[in-house]
Amino acid sequence: MPPDAARAADTRGWLSKAAGDLRGAEVDLAAVPPLRGDAAFHCQQAAEKALKALLAWHDVPFRKTHDLAEIGQQCAVLDASLEPLCRRAGRLTPFAWIFRYPGDAEEPPVGEIAEALSLAREVYAAVLDRLPAEVRP
Repeated sequence: MPPDAARAADTRGWLSKAAGDLRGAEVDLAAVPPLRGDAAFHCQQAAEKALKALLAWHDVPFRKTHDLAEIGQQCAVLDASLEPLCRRAGRLTPFAWIFRYPGDAEEPPVGEIAEALSLAREVYAAVLDRLPAEVRP
């Protein structure tokens, strides 16, 4: 596979995974009762994978991290107009782990998860807007 085709396939793979996480969050919120912790996790994952898709397209290496502030900073270097959105998305970072294991964290209310889903969708859409059509899933 030529390098550009490989890069496009990698980018498309990240976007497909991000879209799956958005769908997972939607299904979790629609469940009765809602699966709030799982929905929160999928919101964070969707934003993370969308941002990593942008980095993959631009052939920018990134660490294996869930830190949306770090990933977002890398994306803002590529496109400064993403900086405010990436800064807001940083608040989703703890959702990568905080509700995944037993402990003291109380799952957030449905309204907070709905806001997180809206933010994850916004990140996904912003990334799509900056990528060529051929890499879209």
